[in-house]
Amino acid sequence: MRWTLIEKAEASKINHLQKSIGVYESIAELLVKRGIESFEDAKDFFRPDLEKLHDPFLMKGMHEATDFILQKRNEEKPIMVFGDYDVDGTTSVALMSTYLRNLSFEILSYIPDRYEEGYGISYQGIDHAKANGIDLIIALDCGIKAIEKVKYAKDLGIDFIICDHHRPGDEIPEATAVLDPKQEDCDYPFDELCGCGVGFKLLQALQMKLGKPQREIYKYLDLVATAIGSDIVPITGENRILAHYGLKLINSRRRPAFKAILEQTKKKELTITDVVFMIGPRINAAGRMKHGLLATELLCETNLEKVKALAQDIELYNASRKDADRSITEEALKLIKDQKEEERFTTVVYQSHWHKGVIGIVASRLTETYYRPTLVFTKSGEKLAASARSVKGFDVYDALESSSEFIEQFGGHKYAAGLTLEERNFEKFKTKFEEVVKSSINPDLLIPEIAYDSEIQFKDITPKFIRILKQFAPFGPSNMKPTFVSRNVSTTGFVKALGEEGLHLKANLTQNDIVITAIGFGLGDKKKLIEGNKSFDVVFTIEENEWNGDISLQLNLKDIK
Repeated sequence: MRWTLIEKAEASKINHLQKSIGVYESIAELLVKRGIESFEDAKDFFRPDLEKLHDPFLMKGMHEATDFILQKRNEEKPIMVFGDYDVDGTTSVALMSTYLRNLSFEILSYIPDRYEEGYGISYQGIDHAKANGIDLIIALDCGIKAIEKVKYAKDLGIDFIICDHHRPGDEIPEATAVLDPKQEDCDYPFDELCGCGVGFKLLQALQMKLGKPQREIYKYLDLVATAIGSDIVPITGENRILAHYGLKLINSRRRPAFKAILEQTKKKELTITDVVFMIGPRINAAGRMKHGLLATELLCETNLEKVKALAQDIELYNASRKDADRSITEEALKLIKDQKEEERFTTVVYQSHWHKGVIGIVASRLTETYYRPTLVFTKSGEKLAASARSVKGFDVYDALESSSEFIEQFGGHKYAAGLTLEERNFEKFKTKFEEVVKSSINPDLLIPEIAYDSEIQFKDITPKFIRILKQFAPFGPSNMKPTFVSRNVSTTGFVKALGEEGLHLKANLTQNDIVITAIGFGLGDKKKLIEGNKSFDVVFTIEENEWNGDISLQLNLKDIK
């Protein structure tokens, strides 16, 4: 494990900010490392303000999109709202469908079947629209690469409005409007929105065109925050504002779906991380194990009895998903060993019977074990489909582009992507992908890294310091929870391995007579290292541990040396 100090901040900037806002030097340093250098920056960071959201009409295509939708309202024609089957897609469809129904549109919500139709806009979906007399499809969280499908729809007399956030290819679909801040000729000031975020910008624009107040659509921010967390987009700029207010809504439990999903949790205040691990997997489970439309129905439903029934079904799908994930991961790890591929630069594994709904999760699990770019393939109809995951600092999307001679289609982000290919090309692709990664990756990136913000002493961890740190939330990419190193630490003598196989570690740590309890998940093997009177170094985040209503300070250890 590499411990890497996040690039040092300029002393003059730290000093200037410290004087401007009156905080500890260590806090000023954390802020400067997050790009916050002035009083105004700090105010925006600590006091997210919905008034600071950008004008939606700065996004290319927004005027065309809103005009066309409102024209359809005058024609009293139904609209299909089409979204992907993951959390970002299903929350997007729930958001757009509910809003447009409130404007008296007749809406047909559509989520493609993960297994029959695959990712993104599908011919089946377009045919379904045609059969239902629909001549406008609003596509969310997908569509930026659907050149042929949009053309097919146009030939059938169906128009498209695309709301996407994925990287475009060389060609843009010939839709009525394409909203995607990642388009090269789009001057929108923030290009890291998730799909649901782009959908929300369309709602904002429609409100403005209709002369209605923005506050009416803030009730949808719980959906946007769920998508932001689950789609792992940077929690900076607009995403920070949207996530901040969306979390407040989630914690109010106003949406019946979230109330039902969170019924079992004892936590009063959920963080974005809780949303990612408690809400996200349950919404995803519907699309993985049954059909994504169930998740959208759950998110839109207002009848509490119906919501409880849907939530129970989804809970069962989530349990099935966990079983499939566990067994496939075990099979995949055995396959790597049997094929003697432990020393490769990539992991590329395939079994035709693996459940397509969990291959993305399995790819993440394998990346945790072998820490290298990973693809997990399964059979999908006549083709093979894969989920790709990467390691920090390596662009798997670019690597797939360099291997694209053997790929039928692919799409995604720097760290996560999906693709399909012909079965006959699997071995050729596997060889090519290994060559591409081997020749382009910095070997250091194949060693797991813990990036830390600064070195502190236990005496620095005061109640005021903790209070300010809490205000750095919501945490996520580009605003990760502050991580610290403390050196020459020892134990009071209390060291305990926890869990069935002693996988986890609990200890009372001391430095200069200050004692703090620490927990280290997955660090059970470090128990011998810290027993006795030896001193050691720790890298950690600072948590508040909530147990039976009592809150206590706790260090969450990431590694020990």
